[in-house]
Amino acid sequence: MADTLRMAVLVSGGGTNLQAIIDGIADGTITNAEIAGVISNNRGVYSLERAANAGIPAYVISPKDFGTRQEFNVALKEKIDELDVGLIVLAGCLVKIPEILIDAYPNRIINIHPALIPSFSGTGFYGLKVHEAALKRGVKISGATVHFVNRELDEGPIILQKAVSVEDGDTPEILQRRIMEQAEWKIMPEAINLIANGKIEVVDGRVRYAAGI
Repeated sequence: MADTLRMAVLVSGGGTNLQAIIDGIADGTITNAEIAGVISNNRGVYSLERAANAGIPAYVISPKDFGTRQEFNVALKEKIDELDVGLIVLAGCLVKIPEILIDAYPNRIINIHPALIPSFSGTGFYGLKVHEAALKRGVKISGATVHFVNRELDEGPIILQKAVSVEDGDTPEILQRRIMEQAEWKIMPEAINLIANGKIEVVDGRVRYAAGI
């Protein structure tokens, strides 16, 4: 069996996707993987409590604590290097991932986006703004996407997507919750499990699955 995949999980807020990963490891949905550390760019967020409850080391590395963005970028990379991980998971992380980190971990950083990329993705589409835009356009189907991270925002190779119906009377908050429950909390653990068990590879900018997937 391959070595256990060590992961760094980057967060910014409440950490519901972090919890889905913790639960996935606990219940066997995710195998051959462990969380080496949780890194938040914000203090006092519930993600840090979730990590503590699970016995996972947690760290706060905030741009506010550094004189320049470059200093923050270097500190973030140094902490991730120190954790000795094979995968970086952006689980509701709202900080811009520096290019020095992307270049150091090619096809080893994944992100969850609350829409079906390429719809409602890119600059300005994050958090509730994604769902506000979808409802304004009157879409009937939304969902979530797990993708590898590259230098172009939300344009890395897609690993998994799951569609979720938009219902009459939805508000951005209601739609956000449904997408989390029906899509995000399912496909993020599934994507990690595929990676941890060598079931996917990136070829010519696209994800290919092992036979039988």
